[in-house]
Order: sequence, then C-alpha cells, then structure tokens
Amino acid sequence: SEYVWPQNSHWKTRSKRLDKVHVVLGHKSCDLDSLISAFTYAYFLDKVSPPGVLCLPVLNISRTEFSYFTETRFILEELNIPESVHIFRDEINLHQLNDEGKLFLTLVSTNVLTSEERTLESAVVKVINPVEKCSTSLDFPDLSSSFVVKEILQEAPELVTEQLAHLLRGSILFKCISMESQRLSEEQEEIISMLEEKFPDLPPREDIISILQDTQYSAQGLGIEQTMLKDLKELSDGEIKVGISTVCMNLEDSVRAEGNQLGMKCFLTGPRPKEADEKQNVW
Repeated sequence: SEYVWPQNSHWKTRSKRLDKVHVVLGHKSCDLDSLISAFTYAYFLDKVSPPGVLCLPVLNISRTEFSYFTETRFILEELNIPESVHIFRDEINLHQLNDEGKLFLTLVSTNVLTSEERTLESAVVKVINPVEKCSTSLDFPDLSSSFVVKEILQEAPELVTEQLAHLLRGSILFKCISMESQRLSEEQEEIISMLEEKFPDLPPREDIISILQDTQYSAQGLGIEQTMLKDLKELSDGEIKVGISTVCMNLEDSVRAEGNQLGMKCFLTGPRPKEADEKQNVW
C-alpha cells in the first residue's frame, strides 16, 4: 500500500512495516501556532509511543500553497528545517490508512473535519483546540502551542530542546504581535519565561518580534492571487462555501498594481483544491 507520495518515500517504506500511523493534522489556515503545535506534538508522540507506531505531523495544505506563508517559512528556515522534510495533506492518503485500520489522528487548532474527511472521525484520538477550553478574555486567547508545551513539560520535560523552545516561543510571540493588545497573558508570559530560563542562549524576544513583524505582511514576491489564497477563510452552510480573504493594501493601490487585475481573475476563476470540487463554491 502506498500512503505517501514519492518525495516522502522514506515514510511510505516505513509505514508498510508498522502497525499504526499517528498523524497530527494542523488547521487548514496553516498559521504558525497550528503548524508548530503539530510539529511539536508529533515529536513528543514519536518519543513516547510504542515502537510499532509512526508519528507524523501533516500540514493541512498542498505543497504548492506553502510558499504563501512567509512568516511560517521564515522561522522554519531560521531553525534549518528544510521544506523537503514536511509532509503535506496532498501527499498522504489518510483514507487508505483509515480503511486498513492503521490510522490514529490528532487534530490541532480545530475539532472539525471537512465534509470530505468526515469518514476519518473514527480515527480521531485527541483534539488540541484551545478555543473550546479557553476561559480567558478575547484579548488573551489560548494557543495550541501553550497547551502542547504544558503537556510536554508535565509528561516529559527532558524532551524540550533549545530548538523546540525556539519554535514554541516564536509561535507564542507571533500570536502576541498579531493581537490588537500586543501583550501576553500571564500564562503565556510564564511559559516563555520558563523556556528562556531553561535556555538562556535563545535570541532576545525583541529581535524575534522585530523580524516576525517584518515578515508578517511581506508578500515577498507573491502576486495578488497568492496573497488572497494565503489568507483565504471559508464559511459554509453545508451546501455552499463562501471564500473571504484580506489584502493589506488600499483599493486604489490594488487596482493600479501591475498584474493585479489578471491575478484577481485567476483567483476568482482558477481551480480550487480537489476536496472543494464536489461542493458548490462562491468566490
């Protein structure tokens, strides 16, 4: 059985010999918090799971879409984590794994599967969704990263390496600068302080925040179509899907920018991911 596409053939080869594959699946928005939480939790599971279980973080986007996420790519490049090691949603056959009784599934930053993936519900063994558990104010939303690092520190603190601390701290700080208040909650401050105390050689917070701010709204060569796809959110009533996107520029500049009209046309009329083809879409 082939579960993973050729560029990840080492996982495919291993999966044939294993009893179970535990996939940690992030949110479709592929935001930094979701992605790093998926990476970190899969790493944790890999260390504590029985030998016959392969634990994989899976990015819930296609490989071609990854270029849109500039801030995510930056922090991974800073940590020398090459794109080639990532597994994307279009590169692994979760349905086949589930049909063969080999799939465990952990959902990160969401508790909802798409209608096309509803048959995978039986494989879900854990949900890491801070929205459900959040009791704090909207000014200080809980993060998946916070839940993950707390669990690891409680269950196996020796697994927290300096690289892992850099990832988790970067995720929390990025969410902080994305909020209007631009402040950390007491719990988030406590977690970051613990990581900084454990690893005093971590780069200063101010340096990380400055670089993340520079990359947050940087298109870095992206056209209008890619920029809109990057921020695309979906609303659905079960039959019709409505796409909502944000572009950080005023309308006048957008109209005047070279190539934007063609890019907008491509966004409105271009093909969507295959899982959306079965539904009616409004873009």
